[in-house]
This record gives sequence, C-alpha cells and structure tokens, in this order.
Amino acid sequence: MADDKCETHENHDHEHGENCGHTKIKHGDHVDYLHDGHMHHKHGDHYDEHRLEVNEQNPHRCQPVAHEDGHVHGPGCGHEAVPHGDHVDYIVNGRLHHPHGDHCDDHGPVETIENPKA
Repeated sequence: MADDKCETHENHDHEHGENCGHTKIKHGDHVDYLHDGHMHHKHGDHYDEHRLEVNEQNPHRCQPVAHEDGHVHGPGCGHEAVPHGDHVDYIVNGRLHHPHGDHCDDHGPVETIENPKA
C-alpha cells in the first residue's frame, strides 16, 4: 500500500531492472528509470513518479546554451525527456536542456547509468 508521500504511477506492468532497456539516472541516493517522459522508482509493490528537484546543481534559470542548428527539443526530438521541477528537460550529452523561447537553457548535469549490453 502506498504511503501519503507516494505519487504512484498507475497501471505500470513493466518491471524495471538491469536489462529492461530504459535509461537509469542517479537521483539522490537511488536510481530512477526513464520511461516515456516519466521517472520511475520501485517502491514495494508499485512504482513512484519522481522528478528532479530544482536546486543549485539543477537550477531553473535562463542560461542559454548552443545546440544543433535548427534543432528544437520536444516530444519525438530524439533526446530523452526528464521531469524537472514543474517542467520537462531533455538530456543532451549529460546535461539538461530546457526549451525557452528561441533558445535552450542549460539546467545542469544529470548522471545517466548505461544498461549492460545483452
């Protein structure tokens, strides 16, 4: 049974693990799995929805960063989506990029952990 602090991802029938194929990211003292724009963390018999916190390491501020000419981050752009505070960022070379007007902001580093090759 979920406690009051859980934000449970309902109807999650996929079992995350070492060879599940989803990107793992370091989140505080544990690992979360990126899955369709969500961060999932196993909690007992269910998965919790997690978000990266806005903090000194991963701020939410306007800090323009150069990126590929004409590339626009969004669903289907080829970069993994990561929930961050009240918005979504995209992982680009170990950094969080956030679309902001006519540019992208750098919202700091994120540590990904590669799945072992099958």
